[in-house]
Amino acid sequence: MATKVVNNQVIEMSAEEEKQFEDFRTARHFKIRIENLRQERNFLLRETDWMANSDLTMSNDWKTYRQSLRDITNGITTVEDIDAVVFPEKPSE
Repeated sequence: MATKVVNNQVIEMSAEEEKQFEDFRTARHFKIRIENLRQERNFLLRETDWMANSDLTMSNDWKTYRQSLRDITNGITTVEDIDAVVFPEKPSE
């Protein structure tokens, strides 16, 4: 059972307190992991931003790749979903 410190004394948490604490930890872990995923995705998008300039014509393969990157976080609700993410492969030049 988990413990907490109250008035400098270590006491056991109630089952409800333990659940609240675990829910908080899970939510915090998810928030950190989804932010890391978004940062990685944004880095990959920035690498290809130059292709979106108005004086260039982007191939459909690159358009699909970039859209797949933008959509990569859709529907993710758990850390397990994040662990299952597979980034799309860059098209050949």
